[in-house]
Amino acid sequence: MSSWFNRKKEGITTSTKEKKETPEGLWSKCSNCKTLFTADDLLKNSFVCDRCSHHERIGSEEYFHILFDGGKYTELDKKLTSGDPLHFEDTKKYVDRVKATQKNTGLFDAIRTAKGELDGNEFVVAAMDFSFIGGSMGSVMGEKIARAIDEAIKIKAPFMIISKSGGARMMEAGYSLMQMAKVSGKLGQLAEHKLPYISFLTDPTTGGVTASFAMLGDINIAEPDALIAFAGPRVVKETIGRDLPEGFQTSEFVLEHGFLDYIVDRTKLKETLALSLKLFKN
Repeated sequence: MSSWFNRKKEGITTSTKEKKETPEGLWSKCSNCKTLFTADDLLKNSFVCDRCSHHERIGSEEYFHILFDGGKYTELDKKLTSGDPLHFEDTKKYVDRVKATQKNTGLFDAIRTAKGELDGNEFVVAAMDFSFIGGSMGSVMGEKIARAIDEAIKIKAPFMIISKSGGARMMEAGYSLMQMAKVSGKLGQLAEHKLPYISFLTDPTTGGVTASFAMLGDINIAEPDALIAFAGPRVVKETIGRDLPEGFQTSEFVLEHGFLDYIVDRTKLKETLALSLKLFKN
């Protein structure tokens, strides 16, 4: 009887000569319930599992296509990149880390800003990408948000930040922390022009981002079961000296304690935002 496998010098391979392989990316597995979906089905459902409602992490490109009419938008300040004012080096030089991440992700920094239309009305969005050094907040993030706010004021459009961040970028130290005040100040200018700011917290939103502009929205909203925190549970427990309630850093817990206005399923995000913005307009 012939063996199912043929052992060769380079390893074990199947004996089938006309082996048909599934094209890479054709199938996707839910990271929560492990259900298999075709990539197209997952895309059509905005990367939300229709079995367990788990929201997969997605990037700025996916959010732009969900929010803007017809997926059409104009990106702002696309090629703005970080300098290295501190000449920082840990396991590698900061400038080398940035270049490597840019090459691997195709992004220039941890946030992208764009303008387009949502439900026929002009809209400006700043969306973070966790794949770029953990969505960390550096000087470029602060500058791009500030410029996007200026654009929103110029065209008299509502403004939205989609947060997905590990917090401040340590390689920029104090320069990073300054962005908390910078963005908060620019949001004050947006308010003076009576333009709404929507803060959308996704998984994860932590650190200095949470401690500043992510919680300053005229409406603060979040995706289901998103991690929303300033510090990790161990640090919090050691600081307050008591046991912590289960799930205390989820969007549901944060909503229950009054820090969010509502939680929205990603598949209903655009229509819910359109309704909220109509209320502001009226």
